[in-house]
Amino acid sequence: MSTLPPFRLHPKFESRTWGRPDLSPWYPTAVPQGDAAAEPIGEAWLTGPASVANDGPYAGMTLGAIATEHTAELLGPASADAEFPLLVKLLFPDAKLSVQVHPNDEEAAAMGIGRGKTECWYVLEAEPGATVACGLRAGVAVTDLRTAIADGTAEDLLEHLPVAKGDMVFVDAGTVHAIGPGVTILEVQQTSDTTYRLYDYGRPRELHLEKGLAVSKADTRAGKIAPKPIEVGGRTGTRLIEEQYFTVDSFQLQAGDTIDLNDVLDEPHCLMALYGDAEVVSDEARVLMPAGSSVIVPAGTTGITVKAASAMELVRATP
Repeated sequence: MSTLPPFRLHPKFESRTWGRPDLSPWYPTAVPQGDAAAEPIGEAWLTGPASVANDGPYAGMTLGAIATEHTAELLGPASADAEFPLLVKLLFPDAKLSVQVHPNDEEAAAMGIGRGKTECWYVLEAEPGATVACGLRAGVAVTDLRTAIADGTAEDLLEHLPVAKGDMVFVDAGTVHAIGPGVTILEVQQTSDTTYRLYDYGRPRELHLEKGLAVSKADTRAGKIAPKPIEVGGRTGTRLIEEQYFTVDSFQLQAGDTIDLNDVLDEPHCLMALYGDAEVVSDEARVLMPAGSSVIVPAGTTGITVKAASAMELVRATP
């Protein structure tokens, strides 16, 4: 049994040139001053080393500090790294994100920058015609990409996938990718913020051409993932993705519904409330989980039940 109770994290808002000036209905109130500059908000970090705990004995501490000072209690006694392994974000693009790529674990280690960055995108909203770019088109080589970047035609070499609400897209390290406007995405990834920007439509931001091309792959496993039904705690849910670095599950709950989540005990994990509010109850604590927030469940936590206060979607991400 964990001696560290579950705790909620305050969403950490990040300004981005491609973001939105208004995050309604996800965050209907104004973003607190100090969380982001007076620029469009592109990301709400639901986990991350700088995310701050809202409640419990560690209120006011960052997730990074909790992981460093209470490694075994949070991550389990067998953990090799004093860092929560999943970075979870909500993305709010009102313009195209840059064409970019991330290194894998081996490449990151060789460069002395920690772990690599494999990620997945769960589409929460999508306007008609919305797309994401995921990998190079068949027959395109990385050397072709270098030429296309120079002449401004890099987008033409990417595989553009139409997306709709409920889609899950896997993006393994080495995949050249981009996200278009008109979507809201829940991104689950390895805890790493290493991004190599290859092409940015002429915006005056730094590019990382040589580093990015060095880790780009012509062939990857990236693409849409078919959902699978699961049953947990007597309720039917959906396994959105199960990969080396993360498993993501979804459960649709109505007001008053409860679900017992005691099938994952040895790994720390993250619970997220979408579209509505809930409460997370364990043998150690009771934690409110408003819409758009996350609760960290330490390894070894027992007696976990989520109670829906309103119609909602519960998403669980496990390393």
